[in-house]
Amino acid sequence: MFRNYLKLAWRHLVKQQMYTFVKIGGFAIGVAACFLITLFIRDELSYDQDIAGKEHIFRIATHEQSDGEVGKYVWMQAPFAKAVQDDYPEVEKIGRFLNSELFGAGPNQIRRADKLQNVYEEHFVYMDQALLEIWGLKMIQGDPANALDEPNSLVITKSRADKFFPGEQAVGKVMVINNDLSKPRKITGVIEDFPANFHVRFDYMMTLAGVMFYEGEQTNWLATNYHTYVRLKKGTDVGKFESKLSAITRKYYIPQKKASGQQVDDDKIAAELSYILQPISEIHLSSEVIDGLSHGDMRFIWLFGSVAVFILLLACINFVNLSTAKSANRAMEVGLRKTVGSERGSLMKQFLTESLLISFISISLGAILAWLLLPFFNTLAAKSLVFPFTAPWFVPVLVISSVTIGVLAGLYPAFYLSGFKPINVLKGQLSRGSKGSALRSGLVVFQFTTSIILIIGTFVIYRQVNYILNAKIGYDRDQVMLIQGASTLGKNIPVFKEEIKKLPQVANATVSDYLPVEGTKRNGNGFWQFGKTKETASTSGQFWIIDPDYIETLGIKIVEGRNFSRDRATDAKAVIINQKLAKELNLKNPIGKHITNWSNSGNDLEVIGVVEDFHFDSLKENVRGLCLQLGESPGIVSIKVKTADVNGTIKAITNVWNSLAPNQPIRYTFMDQSFAQMYDDVNRMGLIFTSFAVLAMIVACLGLFALSAFMVEQRSKEISIRKVLGASVRSILSLLTGNFLILILISTVIASPIGWYIMQKWLQDYQYKTTISWDIFVLAGFLAGFVAIVTISYQAIRAALVDPAKGLKTE
Repeated sequence: MFRNYLKLAWRHLVKQQMYTFVKIGGFAIGVAACFLITLFIRDELSYDQDIAGKEHIFRIATHEQSDGEVGKYVWMQAPFAKAVQDDYPEVEKIGRFLNSELFGAGPNQIRRADKLQNVYEEHFVYMDQALLEIWGLKMIQGDPANALDEPNSLVITKSRADKFFPGEQAVGKVMVINNDLSKPRKITGVIEDFPANFHVRFDYMMTLAGVMFYEGEQTNWLATNYHTYVRLKKGTDVGKFESKLSAITRKYYIPQKKASGQQVDDDKIAAELSYILQPISEIHLSSEVIDGLSHGDMRFIWLFGSVAVFILLLACINFVNLSTAKSANRAMEVGLRKTVGSERGSLMKQFLTESLLISFISISLGAILAWLLLPFFNTLAAKSLVFPFTAPWFVPVLVISSVTIGVLAGLYPAFYLSGFKPINVLKGQLSRGSKGSALRSGLVVFQFTTSIILIIGTFVIYRQVNYILNAKIGYDRDQVMLIQGASTLGKNIPVFKEEIKKLPQVANATVSDYLPVEGTKRNGNGFWQFGKTKETASTSGQFWIIDPDYIETLGIKIVEGRNFSRDRATDAKAVIINQKLAKELNLKNPIGKHITNWSNSGNDLEVIGVVEDFHFDSLKENVRGLCLQLGESPGIVSIKVKTADVNGTIKAITNVWNSLAPNQPIRYTFMDQSFAQMYDDVNRMGLIFTSFAVLAMIVACLGLFALSAFMVEQRSKEISIRKVLGASVRSILSLLTGNFLILILISTVIASPIGWYIMQKWLQDYQYKTTISWDIFVLAGFLAGFVAIVTISYQAIRAALVDPAKGLKTE
């Protein structure tokens, strides 16, 4: 019997080729979108799931609640790990890593000790030996129990070992970082590369043994720079242990804060500060909750999952719409089969078989389409996903999905078609399908509502990107060339800068690792008015080291006071602050006032200038306080170019570089490119939204095209009569498109508040953002209407131009 059902289903699909194409094509597109998004979600959910004993491993974070604001941070004090290890027997192991570029982590120049040429590499980190063991990183060479126990020891990944020591044993070899011959690094271990689905990635792990970045750093409870992970003993009550950690604040933090001379309210601080344990398996998708390294976001999982479901629903709607719209064409078949004894159950099985056949073909084509689109999707999502053709679960999932989707999509049409009464059919009393179309209209409205919401999202995202890239940020990022790795020049850095400034193509140059773009140094500090450390709480801000040409080179505006001068020795203890810091320190007339911070051990710093606030963080954040001081921070040379001949300028600068560093290739970028890279995630989201909006419109328009063809077919005689009576082509077009335009208008009205709400929530992540104006909704509705009109125009024009005699020849 099933074979007979299958044969009849196939005949019907072949007979109705256009409608079959729309059903299968829409399904295939929806399935392809679902496949791609499912692979993305599966990858995101797989982070840190393969770590042995992950249920006992946690990252420790600080929970701070002050003045109604809540913050969660992963940076802990240097002595925190030792205090926890000593005070809590529940701890099996605890370890730290430090990835701050301020102390030499992040990107660096590195070379073999027996070579002269440096190589630029990223992913340097300082790490405790215990953390290697907590994470369970597989050691290929070296002793996993003590690889980072000795001072100046270095563990590298297999890919780095293969790069620098191909065919050699890397353990025992020596490497030099940033030409610092005073601290040669001996390789004591080689580990497997970090898995792609690990929440961090490092290639060079420098030991923390014997390291002290400044005097008293390893016992300083007032500076937070370390990520700290703990592995608890089996059977530990995590909740109780978490609550016990609060004793750390009173025992260590508050006494040192008092000893530093700050005003302290013990109970207030103890109430505001607490510690939380974050399971390592939850780190990746909680970056919107706890400020840290990983960039996953559970909200995107829900968003993309919802988009996938809706696109698949659009395809299912096409199936339901076309199946019910073509009901009259199947009515005679149903009436005759019931007359000769067929039961409703067998008819339902017949129609469900057709649905299942379409589902199997669509999902197979959708899988192939997803495979073809995967490279493009990987580019959009910044992933390296692989299609799981060989995975043992792949085929079973295809089969189960085919059956599930086929049954769900075909259930209503099967009930509807099998319910025709034979006597009504044979008497010709059955509606021809164009009447009583409220359900189909509702489904079309749902399709276009979904599409318009995606279009609104796309418009808002691109407006936000445009707003960001054209916002007044307080400095000039155009034509600023950044020479990176300049520290390898050593004592020749001043020479390089002065030679560069002599070039006619160069307006100015400055040397500083602290720049208002991501990937450069940051140094958070607490500030006070001088002499008031015991009276007031500290004001947080950034403390940057610059040279006298910094402000002029970057076009930062001085609103009060003056710039640094090479000719004034007193400027060594002077600072320039931004308006934000002046306001937060309550400095109404800041010039000549004195401030202090913990980095200067309480010594006073005279304010000689105030600069206009400029953005050095993402526009998601408010401008923070900033203090600038003269000093040496020689990693990056920023060059302001004043000519359109960029290539010629690069060549001239390269020649100067090569004359001073013949064994070191120059490495550069431009500040506007670095600024744009800060918002790559927003651009990617915009591209993804655009892609899904296009897919949704294609699916919706496929259904609209088929429905319009059906409407023309059913109303062919009416159209012919109207033409005989003198109706114009324009009136015929209006007749056939008017109802669809009304549906698009209804869709726009429904989609607009929903789209506004969703995108308003998204924009809440930004302190500086575009506005969602009325024209976005008009444009979205117009675009959807235009596409819809183009889609149905072919059928409408064709019907309007047909010879009326052909439509009436059987009358």
